Order: sequence, then C-alpha cells, then structure tokens
Amino acid sequence: MGGEADEHAGPVVSRTEGNEVSITINAHSSPSHGSIIIASATAAAHPLTAHGTSASRLVRALRGDRPEITPVWFMRQAGRSLPEYRALRATGTMLDACLSPELASEITMQPVRRHGVDAAVFFSDIIVPLHLVGVEVEIAAGRGPVFRNPVRTAGEIAALVRIDPALVEPLPLIGFAGAPFTLAAYLVEGGPSKDHLGARSLIHSDPAAWADLTAWLAEVTGRFLALQVRAGASAAQLFDSWAGALAPADYRRAVLPASAAALEPVRALRGEGLDVPLIHFGVGTGEILADMASIGVDAIGVDYRVDLDDAVTRIGRDLTVQGNLDPALLFAPEDVRRRAAHAALASGLAARAHVFNLGHGVPMNTDPTVLTDLVRTVHDWRAPAESAR
Repeated sequence: MGGEADEHAGPVVSRTEGNEVSITINAHSSPSHGSIIIASATAAAHPLTAHGTSASRLVRALRGDRPEITPVWFMRQAGRSLPEYRALRATGTMLDACLSPELASEITMQPVRRHGVDAAVFFSDIIVPLHLVGVEVEIAAGRGPVFRNPVRTAGEIAALVRIDPALVEPLPLIGFAGAPFTLAAYLVEGGPSKDHLGARSLIHSDPAAWADLTAWLAEVTGRFLALQVRAGASAAQLFDSWAGALAPADYRRAVLPASAAALEPVRALRGEGLDVPLIHFGVGTGEILADMASIGVDAIGVDYRVDLDDAVTRIGRDLTVQGNLDPALLFAPEDVRRRAAHAALASGLAARAHVFNLGHGVPMNTDPTVLTDLVRTVHDWRAPAESAR
C-alpha cells in the first residue's frame, strides 16, 4: 500500500519504553477512483518526531542502542494466524484488503492489540506495487501470487520495463517491500516456485534482459518503499525471500546491485530529514549475509538456519541483528519454546543490538496465544549483567 494525501496516512504504531502505544491512522478513499490517498510527511510531522517513535524500543535497537527490554515483532504477524483476521477477511480478495484503508488499518492493529508487540507491520503484500503499475496478478488462496502473463523472454521483459514506475498511485504504505530478485522470481515463473529455476536460468541465458528486469523492479520497489516512509513508516524492511536459492557469486553479480538501487530512494529522503532505519532480510541466506549487509542497511534479518552469534561473525559489520526463532517451535511444548527463545536472545547479545523475530513468517495455523506468550517471554527476559557489550 502506498500514497500521498492531505492529512491521512497508514497507521503508525510503536511501543515506547514506558509501554505506551502511539497510534496514528491517516487514510481515506478517493470517492472518484476508490484509491487510497495519503500525506507526504515532512520531517517535523513524521512519526519519528511528531509521535516519538524514534524513542521506541524497536527504532532504538535498529539504530544500535540496546534497550533493557528486547523489542519483538513477527513477520506476517498481521493476518492469517489470527481468528479476528479470518473473520474480517471472510469476503473479498487479499488485494482488496491491502488497498482498503479501513481494512488495512484494522488488520495492522490486530496483532498489536492481541500480542503487545513492539511495532505494527503495515498490512500489505510485496506484489502490491506490481499490481498498481498494471501487472495482472492475483493472490490465490493457498498458493500465493499468480501472474496471468509471466515474463520469460527478452521481448516480454522489454515490454514490461517500458511501464513507468512513477505510475504507482499514491496509496497508504506498509513498511516493507520485495527485493528485485524475489519479485523477478515470481514474474518469470508466473507464480511460486520451489527452486526458482526460471529466474536463475535467465540470469545466465540472457543477462542483458535480466539486468533490465531487475533495474526496473529496483525502481518500482524503491519508489514504493520511499512512499511508505513518506507516509509515516518509522522503519522499512527489504524482503529478499528467495535470495538463498542463488550461488553467492551469482547473488553478488546479478542481484545485489539491484537490491542496493532499491534502497536509494529511501536514502534520498535523508536530505529531507526523513532518516529511517533499514532492514535487509532473506531466507536461506547464511552464505551471503556479509553481502546483504554491504549495501548500507542498519539491521540484517537472519533466518532460523544460522545462530545469531555466528551470523554476527559472518556479517563482519557492526549492525543490529533481527531474528531468529524457528517458526516450527511455535508448535513445540511451552518449555521447549521458551528455552529456544532464551537461547536466541542470548545469541543476539553478540551484536550491537537485537530485534527479536521469527526466522521466517508466522505459519497460518499458529495458535495466537502462543505468539502472545512469546512476546511476554521476550519482554520478561533480561541480559545478564556480565554479558553487556
């Protein structure tokens, strides 16, 4: 979701050290076009300043401070695991919900109310900006993004990249976006894939077309992410969900430059006083963590396959780490889950700061009470005095 309007933007939520929740919900529909309009926040009006989210546990940790209470949020915390979400989404499509300010705001707030997490994640999907520029895509229940016309040839890519990324209409934004490789993987395959062989093959069979596609996707994603920051996001995450499918050399040569380019529109906002921390996350990316950290981000999301202290060594930079409880542990006995959470928190002490999260998204059949208990477990934990960095 993204946009630009008078005084209305997507919900901005962050929990302060005193456990107060600051909420700003600014969104409305255009009666003539049904699009969502939101305001472009000045630095003084941005929630980092106007609503004090710069002092929240989450933003402090992402910038390298270590609050006494470790902040926690979950990828996919807003959505399918919550019964109140399933009731709200009984009718309509996923894209309808993403592009309705009322529904998106309500869904964004549901996990904040239920679990007491330290920040809200604006409810959206990484394919929303592609939908907004006219790419025919739907989110199929039980499958994911399905594209009517996959792009697999140089001619198809050339036709696609002629679409001006500036055609993305101003809409309320979520604080995340898909990285160019992950979006390209969906576009080339036409939908989800187990091995992303089509995208991986295109890198080698037609490198010029691949470069054109990922450069265009970097601009689409970059504009979308910058709009989210202007709309009030206090942090932003670039998701490269499928980057772990690549050989490290291929990632560095054919993917990383586009990911770096996707963040440039957000960095450009610093000249306007909008300087939000950036997170880079991928799945199965243990071998490329140092590369992912090299593009000027503040935090690296680590999946459950690499211990956080090992990740810090691999990253080789003084960054915040985010993660990384295995989502499978949400279905483990309570004592097993708590021990694993404490182990992740202890492992995170190797970094300058740590934001607790899962090592991937919340599974659809998760018991919501388990997430609530996990938030409490993280908030109750304290670092041993002798382990302070």
